Amino acid sequence: MELDIQCEEMSPSRWAELLTTMKSCKTIRLDDCNLSSSNCEDLSSIINTNPSLTELKLNNNELGDEGVEYLCKGLLTPSCSLQKLWLQNCNLTSASCETLRSVLSAQPSLTELHVGDNRLGTAGVKVLCQGMMNPSCKLQKLQLEYCELTADIVEALNAALQSKPTLKELSLSNNTLGDTAVKQLCRGLVEASCNLELLHLENCGITSDSCMEISAVLRNKSSLMDLSVGDNKIGDSGLALLCQGLMHPSCKIQKLWLWDCDLTSASCKDLSRLISTKETLTEISLIDNNLRDSGMEMLCQALKDPRSKLQELWVRECGLTTACCKAVSSALSTNKHLKVLHIGENKLGDAGVELLCEGLMHPNCNIQSLWLGNCDLTAGCCTTLATVMVTKQCLTELDLSYNPLEDEGIRKICEALKKPSCNVQQLILYDILWSSEVDDELRALEESKPEVKIIS
Repeated sequence: MELDIQCEEMSPSRWAELLTTMKSCKTIRLDDCNLSSSNCEDLSSIINTNPSLTELKLNNNELGDEGVEYLCKGLLTPSCSLQKLWLQNCNLTSASCETLRSVLSAQPSLTELHVGDNRLGTAGVKVLCQGMMNPSCKLQKLQLEYCELTADIVEALNAALQSKPTLKELSLSNNTLGDTAVKQLCRGLVEASCNLELLHLENCGITSDSCMEISAVLRNKSSLMDLSVGDNKIGDSGLALLCQGLMHPSCKIQKLWLWDCDLTSASCKDLSRLISTKETLTEISLIDNNLRDSGMEMLCQALKDPRSKLQELWVRECGLTTACCKAVSSALSTNKHLKVLHIGENKLGDAGVELLCEGLMHPNCNIQSLWLGNCDLTAGCCTTLATVMVTKQCLTELDLSYNPLEDEGIRKICEALKKPSCNVQQLILYDILWSSEVDDELRALEESKPEVKIIS
């Protein structure tokens, strides 16, 4: 049994009602429910008396250090079987870390700890690392984003990694680590016995100077499947170094996020080689890089390679225009694996989307999610888009936000949605102006087809 409630103010009567339900729940999720430390006293009792409870998610609540202290009393009881604990953005400080250390040291059932968006600081996380080093700790996933960590944390992290072969996921994004610390961390990861599967280092002050060490992790950890280094200024030279590790035969990367990394079309030669030959790679994000049409054309050529197994391509805000759309269309008509294409915030225009639709209509194309927000589209391309919606039953999600489609364009899209052969289940239309009459038509459409969600 699951209890999953979000964004609900808890009155005393409602809370009392839920406590009865919680006694038999396997999963409890109460994000954004205005909970406080007093609620944690009740939750501690639930943890103690409900041995079937394995997941507790309390993100975005003002629990504070006092609340976590209450929770940990329940977590430390022998009857507790909790496996996953989420406490993101709960107003915690380093004071909570001593209590959580006790849980890590004493509770082998706990395999996931998510404490990002809390001011734990380097001193606090060092205490958590002491708990991880206890032989009883079997932690597999540790999330420490936005925890105000500095370079001084790496020595403690590396010591914990050395003693924790169970660790599979480590997220340190949005902490001011810098190149020296990231190099040190990567050397520790190469030496550690853990079989890391996910490493997130977004916005960590990384430059090309760290990329050789990250590349070494890719070469030496064949378990690593998910790497995110977005929002770091690694540049084309850094990407070239990363690709040495990514192209190594032992690297089995599946998901690679390189958004806002100061890449240009010069990187697309290496990226194309990666897309065309690394058959494990299924998702790549290149959002907010200045790839331009010439770079996109190289990527499209790679997508046409039979060895490419890419399923998701994110190229939003990459300086693309109508000029690259013929190449994108050709790739869509060739690649049977691509299911998600985020190509919004590029100046494709109606003419570009008309070209894309030729590829989308090809029998080989299996696109399920297409994002075309803010692409300078008008009602002029909506007839063709409507045809795609009606014809391609694999298409289930379409984003047309921030385009001046007006009443004429929206009506064409709505007519397509009404057709039985249209399988679009989510239509995203943020910041588009239409009349009250069209608004009524949209609401009526949602009522007649409750499986369709129109987000505006």
